[in-house]
Amino acid sequence: MTALQRVPSLLTRAGTASALTLAAVGGTIVAPGLTGEAEAATSHGTKALKIAASKKGSPYRYGAAGPNRFDCSGLTLYSFKRVGKKLPRTAQQQYNKTRHVSAANRTRGDLVFFHSGRSVYHVGIYAGKGKIWHAPKRNTVVRLERIWTNKVWYGRVR
Repeated sequence: MTALQRVPSLLTRAGTASALTLAAVGGTIVAPGLTGEAEAATSHGTKALKIAASKKGSPYRYGAAGPNRFDCSGLTLYSFKRVGKKLPRTAQQQYNKTRHVSAANRTRGDLVFFHSGRSVYHVGIYAGKGKIWHAPKRNTVVRLERIWTNKVWYGRVR
C-alpha cells in the first residue's frame, strides 16, 4: 500500500478536525507514521523487483551482471542500477551496504541475503509471500523461488 492509498484511511480514523494536521510539502503528502525515506526505498525496490522479474529465464553465468546472463549479485546489481541505485559487486559487499531490516519489516524489493555463520553466500530480491527472484547457480536460469531456509538476512537499498 502506498502513502497515497493510506491517506484516506488515516483521514477516516483521524476525523475531520485532525485531518487539518495533514499537510502537503513539496508535492508529497505527509501523514503521521509515514516516512519519506522508507517510501522512496520501497519504490526503488519495487521497480528493481520488476526489472529482475523481466529477466526470467536468463541463464546463470558466474561473474555476469547482465543484460542477458547473471549470477546472483549480478542480477541485484543490474536491477538496482536500472533504477538509479548503485550497489557493490558481491553479495557480501551488498549486504554491508544495505540498511538491515528484520523479517517482520521486510517489503517487496528488499534484498534477501543467505548466510552461513557470518558469511553471505547468495542474494535475491524479495518478491513477497516468502519468495525471491534470483539467479540460483550453474546450469539454471533467473527464476522466482520460495525461500528455502531461515538462515537469511534482509537489507534495504538506500
